[in-house]
Order: sequence, then structure tokens, then C-alpha cells
Amino acid sequence: MDHRDTAPDSWEQEDDVEATIDGQLESAFTTLNVNAKPFVPNVNAAEFVPGFALKTHSENPDCAVAVETISSMEVSESAALMENGDTELSAEEPWDQKEVEPNGDEPGGGSRCPPAATEDTAPEIMEEEEEAPVPKVPPPQPDAPKKEHINVVFIGHVDAGKSTIGGQIMYLTGMVDKRTLEKYEREAKEKNRETWYLSWALDTNQEERDKGKTVEVGRAYFETDKKHFTILDAPGHKSFVPNMIGGASQADLAVLVISARKGEFETGFEKGGQTREHAMLAKTAGVKHLIVLVNKMDDPTVNWSLERYEECREKLVPFLKKVGFNPKKDIHFMPCSGLTGANLKEPTDMCSWYTGLPFIPHLDSLPTLNRSSDGPVRLPIVDKYKDMGTVILGKLESGSIAKAQQLVMMPNRHVVEVLSLLSDDVETEDAGPGENLKLRLKGIEEEEILPGFILCNAENLCHSGRMFDAQIVIIEHKSIICPGYNAVLHIHTCIEEVQITAFICLVDKKTGEKIKPRPRFVKQDQVCIARLRTAGTICLETFKDFPQMGRFTLRDEGKTIAIGKVLKLVAERD
Repeated sequence: MDHRDTAPDSWEQEDDVEATIDGQLESAFTTLNVNAKPFVPNVNAAEFVPGFALKTHSENPDCAVAVETISSMEVSESAALMENGDTELSAEEPWDQKEVEPNGDEPGGGSRCPPAATEDTAPEIMEEEEEAPVPKVPPPQPDAPKKEHINVVFIGHVDAGKSTIGGQIMYLTGMVDKRTLEKYEREAKEKNRETWYLSWALDTNQEERDKGKTVEVGRAYFETDKKHFTILDAPGHKSFVPNMIGGASQADLAVLVISARKGEFETGFEKGGQTREHAMLAKTAGVKHLIVLVNKMDDPTVNWSLERYEECREKLVPFLKKVGFNPKKDIHFMPCSGLTGANLKEPTDMCSWYTGLPFIPHLDSLPTLNRSSDGPVRLPIVDKYKDMGTVILGKLESGSIAKAQQLVMMPNRHVVEVLSLLSDDVETEDAGPGENLKLRLKGIEEEEILPGFILCNAENLCHSGRMFDAQIVIIEHKSIICPGYNAVLHIHTCIEEVQITAFICLVDKKTGEKIKPRPRFVKQDQVCIARLRTAGTICLETFKDFPQMGRFTLRDEGKTIAIGKVLKLVAERD
């Protein structure tokens, strides 16, 4: 390159100048700087150093030559590095230059020997610096699509430690470097919130950090030897349950975080606490496997006590059983500490009574999920935005999508083309079921898409409509519910107003048989089949055909009223 060629040339020219002008150091130096050509920065840098070399030349001629050779080596190295665009190393180089130069200014010229040693030590420092950042981000990119994708949603009561555990896992798996966490720790200390710093890896916006509450579903990913995990950090506060439902609808696996601290577990579990509601919503959203992390075991009120762990477990199991989880197959309990990272990646000595695997190895050992990649394409849209075109986010529930594929956006029936495809921020050519995707689409404007719309293939469109029959379980409602009752329907990623227009019959809870036709009302804990009508057209499937798009939740006044499944789609009469 010409940068490298020009540097030595200018040194030779400088030697000639040195021979002619020996006494007028200062004037030569100033004229050089003034006449420096702005469009050739390297010449400028090259002419600067011999100014010092001149001074050393008068004191110790042999050493001046050494200085010239070393500094010329450094200049050529830094030129090469700048071409590569390696900022860390180019920043490292001038320090060596500075060390070389001032030593020449010192009265004793004998101190010019060490530069060679600093040259040797510098590469060692560089090597160490290079080693640390390399494993952090690049390795996941080529491997990301090959490993099995699993979406893990962290749910539980507010302040149970969901974001902190998420941040700790990212640190333990090398997705967040130590320097970033130290920065968060300093900032958190300034706000007198020292224990919050780990959660800042997932709670990125200022409002979430100031209040210490997650609002939107945080996203991050980490990898183990066999699997690629996406963390969905759901908000625990009851005001943000709709966001939590959106997160749970994309998950394959839920982690229910509960706090073992005295008083906190009880608050989260009693009526009005989010532990109950979240577990129920996760089951409704189609999460089959639940890991219960008993967090804050290092708290002084708990101190890794087996009694407290068993007490939390005994209270939770009957409730989780009632929701529909099988305690033997679907639920796994484990103690941990999100703040210290104990029992997340490595087993801890504090907890000798727990013999199972720590959290991350346990996730790795779970059996693979069976997903059909040859089924119809179904991608419920979670979010959309503009970025050099229309970008949509969502989890591919079934089928596979490739670049340049033609798809149909339901219920609008817009034909769109996939321009680019990102799976967990890594660009790929195609994607299979279970992956979290970002698609850039052609043929549709961002304003024409709403969360809850569904991408399908033209050969097999999903059903859409406004009326359907469903089996509903009333979970919590003080008074009776009559036809004409309005609520908010959450089905896959769609949120829509709905009205119960008629009750068809009641269903016996134990036998599942239809008992009383046309009831006038239903009340808490009853199961019924009802006809519902939504305010707008929505995409849905029957539970039998496509479970992910056939189960729903009804909410009203900030509470979950009922859960249900779609039995039949009803065509509207004109």
C-alpha cells in the first residue's frame, strides 16, 4: 500500500535535511508543521518524529539510528493496522511511540536501550486483549441456525429476580462481557441500586432501569453445546400482563421464578399475586414444560434452607397441578441465586442437599421438541417497524420460510415477498419452525400490518373470521357472566375486543360431558361452551387442527377472567 511506501521515503528525506540543517532545530521543526500537507496524514506523522531524533543525534549518534529504525517499524505497523481497521491495536501502538520519544528527551542518553523490550512486551499485551473479546459474539453466528432453537420465557411475580437471572445467564455464557457489567454496576451504585446491575443487560430503556421494573418483553440469546436459546424476559407487574402474554405465546419452555425470601413468596403467590396468574397464562399459551427456579436462596432470611425450599414447593405443586401441569413430567424445581449465579451454571457447595443438574446444563439435557417443518407456514406477527422497508418480528410456529418466497398476509390477503431473513439477528437463507425471525417484506406498507396478523403460504391460508364457538373455563370473576358480556381476547399474538353472544351449554368438569343446554348465566369455576364475536376480523384456527392458534385468554379490568380453546369457526350471516 502507498501508506507503507511513503513512510520510509520520508525518513530518508529527513536524513538529508538533518545533514544540511543541524543547528536550526526549532525553526526547521515549526516550518515542517506549517508546511505539512493536510491530505497526506502519514507524511505529517513521519516528519514529526525525526525532530526528536535530531536532538538525540547530537547527544548520542548510535542511539538515534536505533530510534529511527524502531519508530519507522512502528509507523509502518500502525499504518498496516489502520488499514485493517483494528481500532484497539492502533490505539495501543501510539503508547509505545510516546514511551520511546520522551526517553530521548531525558538528559542521560544511556536510557535508550529499553525500547526493544517494550516492543517485545507490547505484542503480548495485544495478544491478551485480542483473546478476550473473540469468543463473545462471532462464534454463535455461523452455528446459530444449525442448533435446535428453544424459546425460554421468564415469568413470575414482580421483583422475583427474572431480569437478574437473565443477565447472569448472559454473563455466564459469555454474551455480556465483564467490562459492560462493571459499567452497569457503577451506574447502578450511583443510583443506590447496587443489586439491579445484572438486570440492566435485559432492561435496556431508561424507564425500566429507573424503576427497576421490566415493561416490554426483553430479548436476548445464549448458546450451550447442543442448543440455541432465546430468553424472553416477561414483565412481572400486573399492569403489563398483556405484554407478558405476548412473550409467553412465543415460548416453548417457561421458567417460573419465585423468591424464597420471607414474605416475598407469600405476596407473589396469594390472591392478586402474579405467580398464580403467570403460571396459568403460560399453560394457556401452550407452554408444555415448566422449570420453577426458587431464587434468592442466598438471602439472610433463607440461607439455603431446605425447609424453606420444601415449603415453597409444597404450596406451588397443588396449584400448578390444578392449572394443568403434570408434577411428575412437566415440572422441575431447582434452587438458585440470580445475584451470585449459584447453581445456574455450576453446582454450589452451599446447597449440598440438591443433587440435580444446575440450570443451564438442565436446559441442555431436555429432550428435543418435535416440530413439523413440512406443515403449512404460520408466523403470527408480534411487532413491526420501518427500516429500509417493512420489517416484521415473530416466531415461526410451523412450516419453513426461505428468502425470495412469496407469502400471504392474513386476514388482509396481501401478497408479500421475503427480501431478507434474520434469525436472532443472524442473517440466514431459510428458517424452520420454532425460530424467532425478523423478516423484511416487499409489497406491503408498515401501516397495513397489525400485531396478530399471520403470514401464510398461498396454498394453505389460515382461517379468519369474527364468530367462533369455544369451550371456556371461568377462572376468576366475582359475579355471574351473562350473554352480552364484553372482555379482551388474547389469542396467539392478537389482542381484540370480544363479546360473549350466547351460551350453548355447560360442561361437566370431571367427565367432560355436556350437561345443561342454554344456561342463562355462568359463574366462577364453571366450564361452558359459548359463542363469541370479535369486534374486528381476526386469524384463528380450531384447537384440534392447530393448538398454538386455537387457545386463548379472556381478560377484563386487568384480571384474567377465563381461558379457553376454539372448537368451531362460524361463518357470519350477511
